[in-house]
Amino acid sequence: MPKVIFVSPDGKEQTFDVQNGVSLLEVAHRNGVPLEGACEGSLACSTCHVIVAPEWFEKLKPSSEDEEDMLDLAFGLTHTSRLGCQIMMSDALDGIRVTLPAATRNMMVDKK
Repeated sequence: MPKVIFVSPDGKEQTFDVQNGVSLLEVAHRNGVPLEGACEGSLACSTCHVIVAPEWFEKLKPSSEDEEDMLDLAFGLTHTSRLGCQIMMSDALDGIRVTLPAATRNMMVDKK
């Protein structure tokens, strides 16, 4: 069973065993990790933005054009940023380390 390590903005780490085929967003929600996911994983927001540790970034499947478009809206974007809803866990990602950004931008909230 692969493991994922979430690192909070203050450096606190949480490690979870996960099943293959589960997204990082799902892992976060099941374990109380504060990763918003306002669009519930439908690739319509950037609130599940995570920063992937450089040594893991190249092991991920390439991001789609739709994911890149959503990442352009993310707060604190880096060259190893991805959306947690698009990273599916597998044995090849056992031990992946992702950091939560200090803030998120929820573009889905109505502006009145």
